[in-house]
Amino acid sequence: MNYKTIEGRAEDRFIEKKSEFIGYIKHTETEQEALDFIAEIRAMHRKATHNCYAYILRDNNLSRHSDDGEPGGTAGVPIYEVLRKEGLTDVTCVVTRYFGGVLLGAGGLVRAYTKGAKIACDAARTLDMRAAARLILSLAYTFYGKIGKTLGSYDVRVENEDFGSDVTIALYIPIENVQPFTDELIEVCGGNISVKKDAETEYNFGESDEI
Repeated sequence: MNYKTIEGRAEDRFIEKKSEFIGYIKHTETEQEALDFIAEIRAMHRKATHNCYAYILRDNNLSRHSDDGEPGGTAGVPIYEVLRKEGLTDVTCVVTRYFGGVLLGAGGLVRAYTKGAKIACDAARTLDMRAAARLILSLAYTFYGKIGKTLGSYDVRVENEDFGSDVTIALYIPIENVQPFTDELIEVCGGNISVKKDAETEYNFGESDEI
């Protein structure tokens, strides 16, 4: 199953009419991990006016949200909607508010908690997890220069290249692309290439950190 999540955790903050909002987000795979994270943020901000949250998990397709004392529907649901619109799962987001003395009204609260969740998402590294195969290619140097276009056409992520007596390339590729990718390589190399599936796994096909 393909899904989007985040790596680790992230946070960001802003001030809205003297109230401080701090958005936190963390990768969580179970409800207990989600609850532990919420408890951690609450412990960090015992004097905060509110610690509102939402989480979405693949485990049992579970999702929960809480307004934590804010008017109904003005905090937990907006946070949840941000996670849903971002397409994220296995995440927990907590938006902490320190009241600054100026009432925001229902609309203002919805906008503020939406922003708190969005800036937390934006601060996180998104992972585009997909069912993948790890392939090992082995070919003569003669054909190495001919396969570049094929490598760039199937959402391939090269793990490493070894230049020994032959060229050996380890890579990850979405599982649905394995057969057409293999067929094209064999055609390009006139059959003079070995393609072996080493493993099936989940792999992040999001943007690379390399510059």
